[in-house]
Amino acid sequence: MQDELDDNNQLKEIAEEIVTGTLYSIAMEEMKNYIEVYLDLTRQTNSLTDIKVDNIQSIEQKIIILGGIDSLLNPFNATSESVVQEWQRMRAIPFNLETAITKGVYIRLRSRSEQLLDQLDRATEGFTTFSPTYISATPYMLPILQRLANIPSKAQLKERIGSVSDNTISAPAAEKLAQILNLRNFGGSLNRAQVLQSIEPALEGIVRDLVGKVLLESVVANALDDAKIEYKRENEYNSLKGVIYNFRADFVIPDENATKAFIEVRKSSSRHASLYAKDKMFSAINWKGENKELLAIIIVDGPWTAETLRVMTKIYDYVVPLANVSEVAEVIYAYVHGDRSKLRWLIDFAINPANPAIVNSIPKSLLLDRSEKATKRASKTKNEENGPMQLRFDEEKNL
Repeated sequence: MQDELDDNNQLKEIAEEIVTGTLYSIAMEEMKNYIEVYLDLTRQTNSLTDIKVDNIQSIEQKIIILGGIDSLLNPFNATSESVVQEWQRMRAIPFNLETAITKGVYIRLRSRSEQLLDQLDRATEGFTTFSPTYISATPYMLPILQRLANIPSKAQLKERIGSVSDNTISAPAAEKLAQILNLRNFGGSLNRAQVLQSIEPALEGIVRDLVGKVLLESVVANALDDAKIEYKRENEYNSLKGVIYNFRADFVIPDENATKAFIEVRKSSSRHASLYAKDKMFSAINWKGENKELLAIIIVDGPWTAETLRVMTKIYDYVVPLANVSEVAEVIYAYVHGDRSKLRWLIDFAINPANPAIVNSIPKSLLLDRSEKATKRASKTKNEENGPMQLRFDEEKNL
């Protein structure tokens, strides 16, 4: 009996924890969970090329497969057999990793939004009385409260009540928000479906942010972990030395001091493919020109054009889709352990003064300050696409 009570209390605590989590933290947790399920599926099914009924048993597995092929089947009603049949029927459709992972995240976030609205309904007596104390104590309610207050953007929200987040709402800000909400006098006229629909852009923003921060690089990191490869991610080191500038790749192997390989991970659209390709190729030339036997790998996702991918193979040793990242990990492992046949390109790229006498007349301290400033600014810049070139121009102006 006591064991049953303890179990019930534990379940209650878990439920309460879920109810008070922010939308962002829940999305993060769900995305990591679906990434793990996806990676396990790829191992079982030869990178999703040989899917059998035994591979599709959990609801998460069904959601991933049906989401990846953009099927209209309801994963909650579909049998394992029907999911496999649907996959076989739609095999000509390229598997979309992003939708495969995010479909389940959206399901969880929409369920969470409904929970928030129900909880707020009870706490405010049918949306009639908004207490500053309650608002301050439940900052995770902010996405719902912002929509109820009819404040469309974060900038306008800050202008009207001050700086707030779904982690913290100060007492003064809560007071202002409560006044706005109480003046709206919803009564029984609140359209729940409309409120939930108005939250969709916020959910899309959360998921889009996590795709860039978590999804793609997590898949690569897991493949490297499985292959027992040491590496550092972009936020774990200062920079990788290059001919023109020092900057960070998404992954360096094993580290920035004795680098054997680097990996760039990029999602693109056909509209921006050429621009992204030029940027990534210049980064590779910069790093491989300085580090002669550096293995260069780019992992791509999204609808890159065939021509831009072909051009990148003239600079990068490997240009590989995200779905085949495990195969790349095997290549890296072999290269790190002495298989030099994996290296495709050696790049000779150097910048030398046309008139050494003029360069030698510049005080070394000035050149050193310039280099240190460039490296420092580069390490603070997260936008690799614009950072390096803009950095170079700014430093020239300063001289």
